[in-house]
Amino acid sequence: MSNALNPLAPHHLPGFITAPGETDVLMVGGAIFLIIAVLGLGSVYFRLHSLPEKLAHGNASKVQFEVVAVLGLLALLTHTNWLWVAALILALVPIPDLHGPLERMADALGRMAGLRRDRDIVAAGDAPAVDEVHQPAPEAVAPPPEAQEPQPLLPARS
Repeated sequence: MSNALNPLAPHHLPGFITAPGETDVLMVGGAIFLIIAVLGLGSVYFRLHSLPEKLAHGNASKVQFEVVAVLGLLALLTHTNWLWVAALILALVPIPDLHGPLERMADALGRMAGLRRDRDIVAAGDAPAVDEVHQPAPEAVAPPPEAQEPQPLLPARS
C-alpha cells in the first residue's frame, strides 16, 4: 500500500485518524475508559444495593436486619425496585419492641398475684421440664378479703 493521501481527502486530517498499520490510540483509550467505567458503575450499583443492609446492621434488631437483607437480595436478583425501597424504609424506621414490655407487665402482675413462673425457678437453680405456673405457699397467701379491714378511699377531713 502506498502512504500517499487519496486526492479526495482533505489536506488537514484530525489527529485521531491513523495511518494504515498503526495503532489506533483513540480506540485503545476508549476501550480502557469503557472497562473502567463499567467496573466503577458496577461497584457503585452493588454498594447502593447493599445500603439498606448496612443501615440496618447498626441499629436494628436481628429479625429486622434479616428481613432487610432478604428484601435487598430479592431486589437485586429480581430487579424489582419496590423491594429495595421497602428494605430501605424498613432499615430506616426502627420497629418498636412490643414483646419486652408486655412480658415485664405479665411478670409484675404474676408477682403481685403471688404466682411464680418456671423462668424464675430456673434462675434459682431447680429447673422443672415444663413451663408451669406455681401457686404460692399457703403461708404466703393473703387472708380472705372479708377478714381485712376496709381502707377509706379519701382521707378524713378535719
